[in-house]
Amino acid sequence: MTDSECVQFLQWALPRLRLRWAGFRKVRKQVCRRLTRRINELGLSAISAYPAYLDTHAEEWAIVDSFCPITISRFYRNRATFQALERDVMPALARAALARGDPTLRCWSIGCASGEEPYTVAVLWMLGLRQEFPCRLQIIATDIDLSVLERARAGCYPPSSLKDLPPHWVAEAFTRSDGLYCLRRDYQEPVVFLRQDVRTTAPEGPFLLILCRNIALTYFDDELQRETIETIRSRLVVGGALVIGSSEALPEGTAGFVPWPPYRGVFKRSPNITVRGNRSAVADRPRSPEPDRSGIEMDEP
Repeated sequence: MTDSECVQFLQWALPRLRLRWAGFRKVRKQVCRRLTRRINELGLSAISAYPAYLDTHAEEWAIVDSFCPITISRFYRNRATFQALERDVMPALARAALARGDPTLRCWSIGCASGEEPYTVAVLWMLGLRQEFPCRLQIIATDIDLSVLERARAGCYPPSSLKDLPPHWVAEAFTRSDGLYCLRRDYQEPVVFLRQDVRTTAPEGPFLLILCRNIALTYFDDELQRETIETIRSRLVVGGALVIGSSEALPEGTAGFVPWPPYRGVFKRSPNITVRGNRSAVADRPRSPEPDRSGIEMDEP
């Protein structure tokens, strides 16, 4: 299969899966390799014959969909995001939780892949913040791909996955085994992995922190993006934090979030804010009651 043939197929197929070609343009090779293997398994002459096969085998669309998750991940990916979490966002959330008498800081990592993102949050909390804030950290990490979740639960990674981590974090939180770095069990303990597809299923809230980076707002079509953000909104407490990719933006007209300055890609849950491009404005609807002094309150879905 040539690259141009794969591109032509993806541009035809992705919209039918409520996905957008623009998100896959630079990472398509991962999907194209999976498609090539499938075409060979089916004995088709070329990928150009695949649309006709899909027309007569509707169940095959689930196979195509399973080829689309992009599993590029590593620890501490986008250093500035995790520095914002450590220096400002998570301390603010912990103080608010303690002020309300709830010592649990619940987080949701969407599209967690092999676990690098939720484990990074666990390590930065335990090494940088746990002594200051007597909170219990709980992270629900979800992904659609069972194979990457199995790797996440094992908690062992090649050196390349840890290249961005501060060296003292690696020394404190990992052990070396057969050329891999394995996260110590106490750092794995706060994270629970679930096989879920955010397009159809989500864990029960409420959450103080939700990370949805480089998945929904990159690969989903516009309407599916809005549906996903609404799911997130319904599970995030008022005053809680949503973190998206540093190069991503919330859909135009998104209600319920205000930027958390000065951090790019970090938003605070607010009951009456609409995001318009790079600006935020009060939505045209009645104001909700002011939150208590903690800055965090429950909001009806």
